[in-house]
Amino acid sequence: MASWRRLTIWQQPATELARLLRARQLSAREVVLAHLERIQQVNSRVNAIVTLAPEAALAAARRADARLAHGEPVGPLHGLPIAHKDLHATAGIRTTFGSPLYRDHVPAVNAPIVQRLHEAGAIVIGKTNTPEFGAGSQTFNPVFGATVNPYDTTLTCGGSSGGAAVALACGMLPIADGTDMGGSLRNPSAFCGVVGMRPSAYRMPGADVSSSWASLSVDGPMARSVADVALLLGAMTETAPPVLDRDFTRTRVAWVGDVPGMPFERRVREVVDRSRPWFEAIGCTVEEASPDFSGADEAFRMLRARAFAAKHGALTAAERAIVKPAIRDEIERGEQLSAADVARAELLRASFRQRTQAFMDRYEFFILPTTQVAPFNVTQEYVRAIDGEPLATYIDWMKSCYFISVLGHPALSVPCGLTSGGLPVGVQIVGRDRADDSVLQLAHAFERANTRACRMEPDALPARCSSVARVAYDMPSR
Repeated sequence: MASWRRLTIWQQPATELARLLRARQLSAREVVLAHLERIQQVNSRVNAIVTLAPEAALAAARRADARLAHGEPVGPLHGLPIAHKDLHATAGIRTTFGSPLYRDHVPAVNAPIVQRLHEAGAIVIGKTNTPEFGAGSQTFNPVFGATVNPYDTTLTCGGSSGGAAVALACGMLPIADGTDMGGSLRNPSAFCGVVGMRPSAYRMPGADVSSSWASLSVDGPMARSVADVALLLGAMTETAPPVLDRDFTRTRVAWVGDVPGMPFERRVREVVDRSRPWFEAIGCTVEEASPDFSGADEAFRMLRARAFAAKHGALTAAERAIVKPAIRDEIERGEQLSAADVARAELLRASFRQRTQAFMDRYEFFILPTTQVAPFNVTQEYVRAIDGEPLATYIDWMKSCYFISVLGHPALSVPCGLTSGGLPVGVQIVGRDRADDSVLQLAHAFERANTRACRMEPDALPARCSSVARVAYDMPSR
């Protein structure tokens, strides 16, 4: 029989580690040391954690152990190690944003999400890699280089929260944070066989500080299981994690098939379509249907450009030639937008939301592949064609994620299987506006059903099963 007790510390799920820490069956120092050792073993092969702070982490672990020993209250993440995405400012720890402009930048204060997780008891051990200013779903930058996929180190891990996804997949972290504008939590989760959630747009403080009302980019949780994501989301939002067990009998789910202008690689679609019976097995009534995505593409492109101009325009004005061309282009496009352009984008977004909310009066969820392609070569900056169909721009291969970003509804990527070549594929579950807990519940039920399909215990690690994406405990030999 499979048992968590036979796993080493770094293999344990975050929920189990949290329980053992609070019961004082493990110390925070033991947990931090185990993950630091795992980082030393594998990080050089994948380049996921780019700044490490072991002394500070061990000092924080000693303080955490002392608080518990003295009977002081502790938070829900007490003693759990975390490395923050290198877009999040961390007091006293280098934060580069993946840009040579900030190569030696050490902030004096924490970003709000970092501070909130610190107060919940998480222990910072370092920073995870990201593309420059988080632009693009391929994790590389001129400061630290590329992060590679642990299933095949010649391939990309996705992005922009790529370092976080790889660190989780390799057991270097039990939990990780990320940001998501066009898929940056969901894309690397799908590529690396972990779970990533984009929360509802207004559930938590946003990652986009370009204006007080911006909602295109949000912070969110990543982990190796839905339960671990729920634990981390609760800490991020200062709420109790939801009860994950739920009866889905006769719950109506829309299965999104062909979408005009959104091609999918055949091998990705095949893996995702094979997961449909497991949604039916848990009681869902699954029907082929799709929201009307018209206007989402135009709205995203304008709102993204506006956000880049507002957030990075002034900061990069004097040395804009140093940043990568894609960022320069976005800033310049944003600077050229008129008030009428931005107003049109917001009207398109509002219309899309209204249509989709009416669609979701009939369906509680809709489901589609997280990504349009499988992981591609790490030396290739972006996807130029899908199964022979040329793509017009460098972001066209990310529509399956960024259309949902425009919508603002909660969306979660959960592993659903492997391609014939052994690469992870994620299925994306989209829920009603602000119904984050329901998305977690459906993902949890699917995760358990998919695991049982491998004739394993529902709570066992899917480490050796070909029909679910495994946690990459042992690095691939290629």
